[in-house]
Amino acid sequence: MPKTMKNLHRSIRFKLTLYYSLIVGGTLLGFALASYYYTEQNLLSSLDRSLYNEVVWLKNFIEPRASKVKVKKQRIKPKQQAANEKKSPTQEIRKSDEIEIVNTDSLDVEFDAIWNQIYEHTLLTPKKQIIQIKDRNGDILYKSGLGKEDITFDEVPQDITKLVTIWNAKGQPLRLAVSQDRTMKVYVAYPISEIDDVLSNLFSIFLFLIPVAVVISVGGGWFLATRSLKPVDDIARAARAITAHNLDQRIQFSGVDDELGRLVATFNEMISRLQLSFTQIQQFSSDASHELRTPLTIMRGELELALRSKKNSSEQYRTVLSSALEETMHMTAIIENLLTLAKADRGLTNFTKEDVWLRSIVQELFEDCEMLAEHKEITVTLGTLDDALILGDAVRIRQLLLNLVDNAIKYTPERGTVAISLIREQYQARIDIKDSGVGIPSEDISKIFDRFYRVDKARTRELGGSGLGLSISKWIADIHGGTISVESTVNSGSIFTVTLPLKPQSPQLEIFN
Repeated sequence: MPKTMKNLHRSIRFKLTLYYSLIVGGTLLGFALASYYYTEQNLLSSLDRSLYNEVVWLKNFIEPRASKVKVKKQRIKPKQQAANEKKSPTQEIRKSDEIEIVNTDSLDVEFDAIWNQIYEHTLLTPKKQIIQIKDRNGDILYKSGLGKEDITFDEVPQDITKLVTIWNAKGQPLRLAVSQDRTMKVYVAYPISEIDDVLSNLFSIFLFLIPVAVVISVGGGWFLATRSLKPVDDIARAARAITAHNLDQRIQFSGVDDELGRLVATFNEMISRLQLSFTQIQQFSSDASHELRTPLTIMRGELELALRSKKNSSEQYRTVLSSALEETMHMTAIIENLLTLAKADRGLTNFTKEDVWLRSIVQELFEDCEMLAEHKEITVTLGTLDDALILGDAVRIRQLLLNLVDNAIKYTPERGTVAISLIREQYQARIDIKDSGVGIPSEDISKIFDRFYRVDKARTRELGGSGLGLSISKWIADIHGGTISVESTVNSGSIFTVTLPLKPQSPQLEIFN
């Protein structure tokens, strides 16, 4: 179980689910914090605007009427004090749940209407605002929503509205808007505890919903990760079923060019390369075994024949030994070529870069070709012979060209022709070796550089070929940054073309030229 849990923690499915849940949880938490902060600021800003507007309304409502009534002579008396005082016929006390106004004989109807309208306005206001109005001496003219409690704040600004936070006698915070003019002081307050209640409810909602959302995101993330990774499991299962014995199979491809589609295409390309490599290895092993078995069989047959014969002379023994030596040399050449190619595959061959003048190499090659072609009376001609300087290994370059010339002579019938030319182009040197031999079928041209591949195996054996010369020639051209190509027509001959990059000229040489 611990091992299973450890593997689970390392799985992509678990990591995707974890990352998805963290992102969702972080997003929700950030949203909750931003919403809480925005709501708080919005509520406070809205409250401040409401209190400010209320102060402005009260001042605008009372100030035009202040000259018509003797506001400063009026007093708001506590209910208990009003009840204890003796009432006279000329005095009437008006009571309400929140307001008590003492009317004397000097108060007129208009004064009474002012406070009634303020009271009605207070009742119509949706917010539970606390209103208190004092005269210049600090005596209360009107108050609502306070009961017996008074709002106390001394730093009342003149003709502007100030917004502050104060605390009442119970220690509860109040948001207060206050202002005064030449006749009165206006106080409008609102308990911040109601805003705190709204924010507390909002916090409780987030505290419940965010964990629920995270749990849902974990389940949803696990489900999505499982669905998304199911094709990967199918790919792994299909790839695991492909072995060296069934490399012809491929992973099923949906055809959609997405990440998984490209992954499947890459796997199939890799399997194709592996199949080609395995086929080449199998073919190589078969060809190498065949090439080595043939001379060994010949040697064994000749030696057994010589041993069984009782009348062999020294001359016959010499012939047998000469044949054995010839086959031994043939096997040695095959083994050396195989060793060269094996080192080339592993990058272990020695390759020196030095200045190589191709003109002298081609000239020597032409002379060697004349001697090789003499016994078949093949005419060897030397065409264009330009000067060309390259960077490379002179020994390897000579081996490359000698292999091509040797093939041209081997596959050209008697009294045929072989032509060699060296042409210097703008950035490369081109060497053409043309023969009038048997040619190569078009379907075999792409395979002639494969190891041990021969168009006519029987004839190649008679001519002493091993099927490795062209493979070595192509490798030498590749390591020099060059190319080797062939154009051929059956029964008309072939043209092998080798291109090698010229050595870059120094600025001094370019100016001199």
